[in-house]
Amino acid sequence: MKKISFTLAAAGMFVMGTTSASAAMLQEEASSSFTQVLKEQFIQGGPAFMGIVLLCLILGLAVAIERIIYLNLATTNSTKLKQQVEDALASGGVEAAKEVCRNTKGPVASIYYQGLDRVDEGLESAEKAVVAYGGVQMGQLEKNVSWLSLFIAIAPMLGFMGTVIGMIAAFQKIAAVGNLSASLIAGDIQVALLTTVFGLITAIILQIFYNYIIAKIDSIVNDMEDSSIALIDMLAAHKK
Repeated sequence: MKKISFTLAAAGMFVMGTTSASAAMLQEEASSSFTQVLKEQFIQGGPAFMGIVLLCLILGLAVAIERIIYLNLATTNSTKLKQQVEDALASGGVEAAKEVCRNTKGPVASIYYQGLDRVDEGLESAEKAVVAYGGVQMGQLEKNVSWLSLFIAIAPMLGFMGTVIGMIAAFQKIAAVGNLSASLIAGDIQVALLTTVFGLITAIILQIFYNYIIAKIDSIVNDMEDSSIALIDMLAAHKK
């Protein structure tokens, strides 16, 4: 009985291992075949417009990745920072609070520092400094995002232009031959439509990154506004 159980277990493990290996091989083959098909379709679409669309995708992804890294580094635990600044104000005054802000990265800490740096000139002056520097930080957050929206808009336009030019070439061929044959122009029309497909794929990919970046910027800006109000309240309480 033990022999049979051991044999069945060994057979089961062998079958599972074989199945896993087969699945991995099939997945690898499917991935390689998809990549091959993608390369072939890209080459068929023509280097002129397809190359420009690919350049839009590469540049758009470069901008998106740079913005995502910058925004993630700009994200600050504002609740913790607020508590640290409040404790520093209570124990060591404005200079201690400024030191906390200097040792903290992110736009919220920078805004706090500017407000604390102007508090000696009055609460109104500190509030103006916070508002003004908040606008500067917002500009830094939105830097290069307009380029991403440009690539999103221009990629499908280039694809449509390639399609229109391909259709014009197909109709010119019909006019030259003088015979309306589907097989005569089917290849040209297929190639022409490929530029539109790749342009739309590029726009969709970049649009996903763009929406994520905009949502991240909105989140940081809201955090900056809430933190600015909290800072003014803290300074007002400290002045009393």
